[in-house]
Amino acid sequence: MFVSVNLAKAIAWMMGALLSFAAMAVSVRELSADMHAFEMLFIRSAIGVAVLLPILFFRRWEGARTARIGRHLFRNGIHFFGQVFWIWGIALLPLATVSAIEFTTPIWGAILVVLFLGERMNRGRWTSFALGAVGILIILRPDMETSSEIVSAGALIMLACTFFFGATSAATKWLTRTESALTVLFYMVLIQTVFGAFASIFVWTPVRPGDWPMLAALSFTGLSAHYCLTRALAQADAIIVMPLDFLRLPLLAVVGFLLYDEPFELTTLLGAAVIFSGNIYGLRYESRLRSRHRGEAPPQA
Repeated sequence: MFVSVNLAKAIAWMMGALLSFAAMAVSVRELSADMHAFEMLFIRSAIGVAVLLPILFFRRWEGARTARIGRHLFRNGIHFFGQVFWIWGIALLPLATVSAIEFTTPIWGAILVVLFLGERMNRGRWTSFALGAVGILIILRPDMETSSEIVSAGALIMLACTFFFGATSAATKWLTRTESALTVLFYMVLIQTVFGAFASIFVWTPVRPGDWPMLAALSFTGLSAHYCLTRALAQADAIIVMPLDFLRLPLLAVVGFLLYDEPFELTTLLGAAVIFSGNIYGLRYESRLRSRHRGEAPPQA
């Protein structure tokens, strides 16, 4: 009973994360026609700071203490660029395609921790990389006439986004060796408020009153998505929770169809399934390696 209750909680938290990610994408799509990515990220991060400050106050500023400010600056410089590319990608591509290409993020993260954190490449990571490359080729169909210049530009932007997000993941792994999740989250919004404020000087336009609800939605769902994902992973192993992330693709496909008349693309779903199967295989392989190292029975999920 204990396991089933925890699994139900993990599923519920993961559903909250998926809905938050979908709301974030819609908010960005609605705002991108009138607002530059720099301005969007500045306002979003500033609202995030305002939300977290009372939490830090009641926790006696525990999450605000750090001796690793240089590492936070490095991580959030990378993440800031990744978010800029993500916003541009959403403006150019169907939401389902954005979601499908995002599934390559763990692959970049695995490669970068091998290169810079001294971890080893193994069969699981090689398989993830190979299936990720195949999946991207299925999604982009580079030899087909349907790949317009706009789609190609958007796809390249999203691939750059996933590289930066993968680098962010590797930097986060490096940072969380000494820092708490709350500290990482607080310095993320604080530092990116500064970055966004500086970058927005050159592109600032007055915010229309009708944009504030979407900006608020973007800010709160940005926090809730990561919070829900963290809570889901606290209730069950990643090998059980992360397959649910694949539901983000059909969810965004339906949202894109209903709100923006975006067609369903079978190749997008197929390519995403190939990429995601590589991610899951790699995750299972890593989980089995850890279990052998600890002398435990390997997970059966």
